[in-house]
Amino acid sequence: MGLQNAISELQQLAHNIPPHYALFFLAAVVALTTASYLRTTSPAPPTLAPLSKTKKPQREYGHWEPSPYELPLPPPYPNWSLTDTKPLPYRPFRYGPKYHVTMGLRTVPSDDWIELDNHFPKYHADKARRLAERGSRCAATAPEAYPAAVELLSELARYLPARYPSLYSRTGDVLHNLWSGESFDIAERPLKEDPMAMCARLVQDDLAIMMERPDGQYYLLAGAILLPGFWRLEDKFGMGLSEIHTSGDVPQFKEKLEKGMMNFFRRVRPEEMVARNNYFLQVDDDLAWSWSIGSEDAESIGGWGTAEKNRAVEHHWFRSERQTLRRLPKSGGVVFTIRTYFHPVVEVAEEDYVPGRLASAVRSWGEDVSRYKGKERYGEVLLEYLDRKHEEQLVRGLDMSREEEVRGYPF
Repeated sequence: MGLQNAISELQQLAHNIPPHYALFFLAAVVALTTASYLRTTSPAPPTLAPLSKTKKPQREYGHWEPSPYELPLPPPYPNWSLTDTKPLPYRPFRYGPKYHVTMGLRTVPSDDWIELDNHFPKYHADKARRLAERGSRCAATAPEAYPAAVELLSELARYLPARYPSLYSRTGDVLHNLWSGESFDIAERPLKEDPMAMCARLVQDDLAIMMERPDGQYYLLAGAILLPGFWRLEDKFGMGLSEIHTSGDVPQFKEKLEKGMMNFFRRVRPEEMVARNNYFLQVDDDLAWSWSIGSEDAESIGGWGTAEKNRAVEHHWFRSERQTLRRLPKSGGVVFTIRTYFHPVVEVAEEDYVPGRLASAVRSWGEDVSRYKGKERYGEVLLEYLDRKHEEQLVRGLDMSREEEVRGYPF
């Protein structure tokens, strides 16, 4: 079965995954989400490149023969500015009445691997603070994944100066952040800190690497999960892909999801890059950790039941993730980037067409989706506000017939 077939199988099974676990890095492949498509400015959504028709012999589990593939250097991001380039307005939700569930995986050009914008200084500061406060609890690399983490660092050190030359430059093996004044020697040994922590300082994304072992399972063995909102690296570090899901009580994972997911992981190639988007609502303003669900240092996470009910809408935040997945060519590790976009609901609802579409999407959630997304804690306040903002837009003459033309899904 080819990669495209593996994705199709996952899409048919995705309705079994609770959205609350989409915050885990592997949600890039298996989380419950609404469909994700490309911008309407694209002529057509790209599809995953088919695997070679020449059948290759099965490789041994846990063994990866290094690939000669090298990620092409990207052109500079058009007119990128640390002060003026705004976050991309991902709004990955659809109208009801039916809640359509799909994996939403799509191929993306390698040029678009990492997205940076004028929120970089805040993310950089938050990450530095978290690394100082929590250290290896949120950034760690197992010995067997160390080569993959170093490979990721090397890949970022090639990509970033080419894509964002006004922010990064490189002299030999030293990468320079022109804004912060930091320099990163990627060749010295030992490295000054964990390679995943170094990677985390370079981008706005959280990062994770899964490695295949001889049992055929993929394990979370390297990660820099600094701004996750709802989950902790220390809880999942070292777990296999299956255990991560079963430990989270993902419904019907063993019966309906495990096989398709493993097929996908096993077949993804270094030449391919896929992405997806998702969204959540949060009733506090902390990007790093949603304290409304309980203390990050508690023995176990409290969950939505601990969140204050019906907080004023000014305390509601829209949280959206843009995730990419690719295989590192030398080590064979599967690396995830998890870029979070975080905005007040009252800000998002000012955008044309957004409050009506978001309200319809929230109303389309079934009972199980509503429970996992915490709707009971904020739904009444949120929907009343969104309905009012939508009505205001209609009164001032918003032409609903032009919505797809003006802002195509998922924007």
